[in-house]
Amino acid sequence: MKNILITGGAGFIGSNLALSLIKKGYTVTVLDNLSPQIHGDDPKHTSPLFKSIENKVRFIEGSVTERGVWLDALEGQDAVVHLAAETGTGQSMYEIEKYTSVNVGGTALMLDILANTKHSIRKIVIASSRAVYGEGKYHCSCCGDVYPTERSDEAMQHGNFECTCPLCGSSVELRPTDEESKIHPTSIYGLTKQMQAEMVLVAGKSLGIPAVAFRYQNVYGPGQSLSNPYTGILSIFSTLIKNGKDINIFEDGKESRDFVYIDDVVAATILGLERDEANYHTFNVGADKPIDVITVARTLQQKYDSNVEIKVSGNYRLGDIRHNYADLTLATKLLGYTPSVSFDQGIGRFAAWVDSQEIQADRYEQSIEEMKSKGLYK
Repeated sequence: MKNILITGGAGFIGSNLALSLIKKGYTVTVLDNLSPQIHGDDPKHTSPLFKSIENKVRFIEGSVTERGVWLDALEGQDAVVHLAAETGTGQSMYEIEKYTSVNVGGTALMLDILANTKHSIRKIVIASSRAVYGEGKYHCSCCGDVYPTERSDEAMQHGNFECTCPLCGSSVELRPTDEESKIHPTSIYGLTKQMQAEMVLVAGKSLGIPAVAFRYQNVYGPGQSLSNPYTGILSIFSTLIKNGKDINIFEDGKESRDFVYIDDVVAATILGLERDEANYHTFNVGADKPIDVITVARTLQQKYDSNVEIKVSGNYRLGDIRHNYADLTLATKLLGYTPSVSFDQGIGRFAAWVDSQEIQADRYEQSIEEMKSKGLYK
């Protein structure tokens, strides 16, 4: 394979992947709609992500919901890395048609074209998400391994944020979530990512096109959008701190995520693209360690030498999960993937990059007001 199409290739993961593939000798085509939510109001002039790939790739500006755009982009390609998607978990709960149209509809359109037209595609890599797991895997001393259901509004109103056993109601201990764990997303975004991956894997087998799905955890690093208030707490917190605004920590601050550095995500994706062992498998991509939100906020406060206040408010968003981190056994066994950048190293690199950027306008309160108006923020 030589020619690679990356949809969403001007985004955070996509642009970094494109640059790495070019270094390895691939010819890259990028299809991206340059969404203002990610790239700002004048993307071709102000987006550092777009600037990083400008004149290095064949660039097609357009949407994955348009058949003609797909036909143009797929011509002469050997493989597709399909990253293009709407990605805000909270936002997905009220922009339901948009998320479904882009994520599910765009993927369906790609597969329909591959099923009904002549093409040269020999592999498809699809970006899924840890969001498909919902609350993930836990262990109950009475019931064994269990998969808690979505936390109730009533419980969280009373400050009960931890998951409980769905069978007996007892307290449970967090476990790393492997690929065989129960799939039960708690957001429209998670549902669409589940559907995307399953469609690609099923259609890939039917069409004889090897397919690989990656369930990325919380990806971060230099270059990610600092203006998008709907995804990425490192970016959200950094923008608040740089604007001198206090940080409101949801729940009790002990909710945790698996933060995986962008270089590790790119490395895993390339392994999936290049290795036959990956074909028709789904892999977790994470850092194999949960970090709680209060630690993230305090670390960034220290990195920026800031005195903004960190407030643990007890506020919460319906559809958010409590914890989740990835079991990487399968990716290590079949792909040889292991994360190489620790959280301490990665957040240091991220903060240093943020310090070199212009301060972004804070749109976070706008996003909170939107969720309040929909009854999703409590």
